[in-house]
Amino acid sequence: MGQSISIGALFPLRLRLWLGSVLFRPLGLKTVRVSWRRVIKGPCDPPEIEAMRYIASHTTIPVPRIYAIHTENCCIYIEMAYIQGDALDTTWDDLSTDERNTIFADIKQYASSLRELQPPAQDIVCSASHNPAYDCRIGFQFFGPMAHDEFHSLARKHLLIDDVKAGALGREVATTHTGRYRTCFTHADLAPRNIIVRHGRVAAIIDWGFAGWYPEYWEFTKAHYNFFSEDWEEYLSIALPAYSTELIAEQTLWRMLPEPALRTKAQSLQKPGWLLEQVVS
Repeated sequence: MGQSISIGALFPLRLRLWLGSVLFRPLGLKTVRVSWRRVIKGPCDPPEIEAMRYIASHTTIPVPRIYAIHTENCCIYIEMAYIQGDALDTTWDDLSTDERNTIFADIKQYASSLRELQPPAQDIVCSASHNPAYDCRIGFQFFGPMAHDEFHSLARKHLLIDDVKAGALGREVATTHTGRYRTCFTHADLAPRNIIVRHGRVAAIIDWGFAGWYPEYWEFTKAHYNFFSEDWEEYLSIALPAYSTELIAEQTLWRMLPEPALRTKAQSLQKPGWLLEQVVS
């Protein structure tokens, strides 16, 4: 009996991506549908792979199944299941109040599942597997593992806390950055575009590139990071515990110190040595 040969072994990655872009409608800047059941996303970073594998093995949250990890020209590509459905941002205006409530009940259940996971240690910021994390809110740079105090210092561009307390960034930043928080697993990009719905329920949560272990408020504040309609923000209160002081603090930092770890484009393209070492097919 002959051995079966996968499509991935027969066709180079670049050819599969090109064919997919010709045969199927685009799914985003980094994601190409390559068959009726699969997509390839990339370039990606290890935190996304770590998070998807961790969530799939530790929760019942629906995430796309990973079929393979490809590397090409020092870049990482994830081959995963195609999820039938629509992004919530494309269907939001057409949903009834009851449908929105049902969807947000699902989101609440899944967000609660994330918060119940046990971190590798308290007072830590890192990826799912205790490696460096990545979040565009901080900038184009990997960070951690680090303590919450170090993370807060990075988030305010290392401005001394005494200067913050003196009024440089406001009372809310001082309160947040001197507070004590649980460490919770966080998607960190819980936006409508990353929630796939089908038949009035959540079919999958996608785009786990910023996910990892963060202070407990990070999910709530990051869910407000991009501009959404006011009713979306109202529904967030159904799904997530509110952190009003921390949200004001973060909004202040978004305005005054956006992306504090932002580097030049050339620097951002320099991949740390551990990146490809973390990828295991």
